[in-house]
Amino acid sequence: MTESSQPTLRHNAEHRQYELHLNGELVALAAYAQSGGTVVLNHTETAPAHQGQGYAAQVMGFALNDVRTQGLRANPQCSFAAQFVADHPEYADLVAR
Repeated sequence: MTESSQPTLRHNAEHRQYELHLNGELVALAAYAQSGGTVVLNHTETAPAHQGQGYAAQVMGFALNDVRTQGLRANPQCSFAAQFVADHPEYADLVAR
């Protein structure tokens, strides 16, 4: 990654996913389903060429911050999302009980 290339994060509501783009390329995503006031985070994916660079963590943080802003709860079902929440206690209050 060059110093000038900055990731762009966006919520793609049409595809029900949060996305991280780098130089116009979709690099990482967190897919979800919504059930009432709960966002079920059910899949996280990073393009193979970009794995291990922290992009999935960036998109997950972005997703959880958006969930908080909307006043919703999160249900981290995929293993990455569950581990991310476990590793970042600042998001524990979002987890649907």
